[in-house]
Amino acid sequence: MHGDALKAANMEALKTQLSVFQSLVHNFALTHAEKIKQDPALRNEFHRMCTSIGVDPAAATNAAVGKKTPGAGGFFSMMAGKDDKEFVARVALRVVEVCRASREENGGLLGVEECRQRVAKGKGVGGAMDVASDDVLRAVESLKPLGGGFSIITVGSKKLIRSIPKELSTDQSTVLEAIQIQGFVTVSMLEDNLNWENARAETVIEDLLSASLVWVDAKTSEKEYWSPAFMHDDS
Repeated sequence: MHGDALKAANMEALKTQLSVFQSLVHNFALTHAEKIKQDPALRNEFHRMCTSIGVDPAAATNAAVGKKTPGAGGFFSMMAGKDDKEFVARVALRVVEVCRASREENGGLLGVEECRQRVAKGKGVGGAMDVASDDVLRAVESLKPLGGGFSIITVGSKKLIRSIPKELSTDQSTVLEAIQIQGFVTVSMLEDNLNWENARAETVIEDLLSASLVWVDAKTSEKEYWSPAFMHDDS
């Protein structure tokens, strides 16, 4: 009985501490609303903090944590004058536009940072948007239920947005990672460094070429293959 009472007391204390902390987060959002609105890095750090303590930034809450007020906006509504879901939807729309516009040049693989930069330039629907890389990642995540092949993949150390339904094979991923490290590859490089047979190396290169995921420089002694996805690599 004593042990159960102690557990109950500890649980109640934790709930109280969490409630106080959530209230402090709420007050922080109110106090620094304009700064969070203007600073994408701070906005995303705030979003992470909310998630870590179980607070939904888009949920309707008031200062009395756990008590919902009809018509009340979420944290991001208070901060940015709009619901977080609306903001993510706007970013998602621009991400789709940017990916489609660049698909012919990169075969449907666009670096997250490059996408962020293009969204920030605002050549399209919605104009320029001050966004962080995390905003782009959340936007792509929001597109998953809609289908269409949008997802985040990691090649080497770089995160890429894939905007085509087709999955990359293991060999294709290996070649793209080698291009990220070396800058380009040749068939002989794949044979020598990966111990691949000529047919295997030629096949994966042809597949990448047909999907526009690599470009070829035929002016060298041996054809060199480059990936447009890594030509703007700032990572």
